[in-house]
Amino acid sequence: MTDTSIASKPSVGNAAKSLAALAEEAAGCRRCPLWKPATQTVFGEGAANASLLFVGEQPGDQEDLSGRPFVGPAGHLLDRALEEAGVDRATTYVTNAVKHFKFVPRGRRRIHSKPNASEIAACRWWIEHERAIVRPAVIVALGATAAHSLIGKAVTITRSRGAPIPLPDGSEAWVTIHPSFLLRIPEEDRKAEEYARFVADLKQVKHRAAELAG
Repeated sequence: MTDTSIASKPSVGNAAKSLAALAEEAAGCRRCPLWKPATQTVFGEGAANASLLFVGEQPGDQEDLSGRPFVGPAGHLLDRALEEAGVDRATTYVTNAVKHFKFVPRGRRRIHSKPNASEIAACRWWIEHERAIVRPAVIVALGATAAHSLIGKAVTITRSRGAPIPLPDGSEAWVTIHPSFLLRIPEEDRKAEEYARFVADLKQVKHRAAELAG
């Protein structure tokens, strides 16, 4: 496993160059078959010295077409929640556990399909290298797939949410929902309740990252 110790961060300039080189390498990734139907690799982006790193599940349809993470409906919701939590997305690093869009074609539509354990494992190599370069104090797993990627096993969000999970490199993983979960809630009152809880989670990790950085 890559040494992702957060003890000594590289300079911002060197980290940015390393991330750019890693993204270029990832563009030709063939570690699992998901690259074949996908438009392109969707690599992470953000601050090379971020203290907060967010990991989602995989790119969606709009991310696959644009080549950027979290630019679709779930991404817009994440941006809104980050703003309410007092977190500037530009100071964070956002990526996904799986770098290619996995989908089932249905007419002209492409329907999201959940990555399996082997696909998550194949893509973990990229996550580990992103972490090794950025060296965040806190890594936020947005959903169960992201948590599986970071922790190396399946976890239950309801049991893991709200408490730090120490990682071998000295950083902490925190588990919360993926914003796409909110988009699937039909009841407006429940959606508002879950959204408020999500914002509270983001405030908590923001304060924790500040504590660790200080």
